[in-house]
Order: sequence, then structure tokens, then C-alpha cells
Amino acid sequence: MAAKKKQAVVYLGTGRRKSSVARVYMTPGTGIVTVNDKTLDEYLPLETLRMVVRSPMELTGTLGTWDVKVNVYGGGYTGQSGAIRHGISRALLEASVDYRPKLKAAGFLTRDPRAKERKKYGLKGARRAPQFSKR
Repeated sequence: MAAKKKQAVVYLGTGRRKSSVARVYMTPGTGIVTVNDKTLDEYLPLETLRMVVRSPMELTGTLGTWDVKVNVYGGGYTGQSGAIRHGISRALLEASVDYRPKLKAAGFLTRDPRAKERKKYGLKGARRAPQFSKR
């Protein structure tokens, strides 16, 4: 009889921001964050965006205890980093409900509803009207 291979515990979280969607897979580990098969430093060019991604783990004191693998698509760097933060927060919540008050107070569990407004007919943009001329 073959011995069963022990399955690693994986916590999932989906984060969204603007038009970006991030699927986050968290496993117990050493704190390695991988985004689209690249390290966090390779993927995100700005330190401020990397801080945004790490903020949920810093807040809960779990920075070096989880390996995070992220698949993210859509939008730009800022939207993607916000989506990753949202996904990590949701995955942490799945791991332990004790993190909820801290994450909720910091606003990491709220999906940011701000998105680009659609262009309307008769206008040049969402609200920009054509130039007016009296004559």
C-alpha cells in the first residue's frame, strides 16, 4: 500500500481594483512573493507599490511566514498592486479570522469601487462637452 503524500495547505483570495484582477495562492513558507512567475521586485517597478502589496502582511505581523503566488491581469501597475493587496487580505482572512478587525480597520477588505466612467454620446469624454461658440 502506497503512503499518501501530504497535501500542502493553500489559502485562496481574489482581489480586484479598477480593471485588474488578482488570484492569490498563500502557503506556509518563508515570505517569498511571486507575481506572474517573477519576484515582486522584478514585477513592480516602484517601492511604494511593493509596500502596498506587503502592507496586509506587515499589519498582521505575518510578513515572513507565508509564500504568496499571484496571477494578476488587467489594468496598470497601480491597479494591479491594489488588487494584489485585496487578494492577500482575503487569503489571510481565510487563514485566520483573528486578522479581520485589523484588516477591516485599515480598509484592506473593502473592494475599491472607483473605476473609469464611460464616455457618453454627444460628449467628447465622460463629462467633457464640445467647445461652445456663440457665433
